[in-house]
Amino acid sequence: MSRVTNRWPPRSPVRRAAGLRTFEFALHRQGLGPVAGVDEAGRGACAGPLVVAACVLKPTQLVSLADLDDSKKLTERTREGLYRSVTRYAQSWSAVIIDADEIDRIGIHVANIEGMRRAVAALDVKPGYVLSDGFAVPGLTAPSLPVIGGDGAAACIAAASIIAKVTRDRIMVAMDDELPGYDFAIHKGYSTALHMSRIDAAGPSPQHRMSYRNVAARVVTSANDNRDRLTG
Repeated sequence: MSRVTNRWPPRSPVRRAAGLRTFEFALHRQGLGPVAGVDEAGRGACAGPLVVAACVLKPTQLVSLADLDDSKKLTERTREGLYRSVTRYAQSWSAVIIDADEIDRIGIHVANIEGMRRAVAALDVKPGYVLSDGFAVPGLTAPSLPVIGGDGAAACIAAASIIAKVTRDRIMVAMDDELPGYDFAIHKGYSTALHMSRIDAAGPSPQHRMSYRNVAARVVTSANDNRDRLTG
């Protein structure tokens, strides 16, 4: 009895590639490239923008990108160096900034999905496949796959993570000069004890996400304190 050996779609084995290129190389071998990675920075912050980035890396592996990893695991100096290399040598990249007002208006999850759509659409090359970090992104113009822990598992997602993180950190450092008293350059808008103490002292700024419970609660507390002082 003969065996059927031809299968469709064709299946090639996924071999472990150097660094984090396994997903991309496997997709390229199946003719599904270019492969774009997409990731965000600032989802968990309560102030400042959400920054979403997309990146398509060239098939060649560069020594300057050997340290690509989840941006949160890297030092600021390493992230800055990788940012320069990624933005210089990537086949295409983009970054989308969604400000606090829009986040308040549509919600953080919708803003994240919309940002990923915009970032992929802004690439100079049309991706054949998109890898996202952790969850599916509906409405993309190319097939996509969510990768759990993607910024530590796929180089193109890690590169997007670097772009998003460095872009956002630079925005928050500049914001510290524009809105002194909140120490944005230190906590980058995340809900640290230092940040909360600054909101308690000065009240929320125009860059705070008023739809976030910990920010809104401080508006109520501040209003009550003012009322008590007036009536006390």
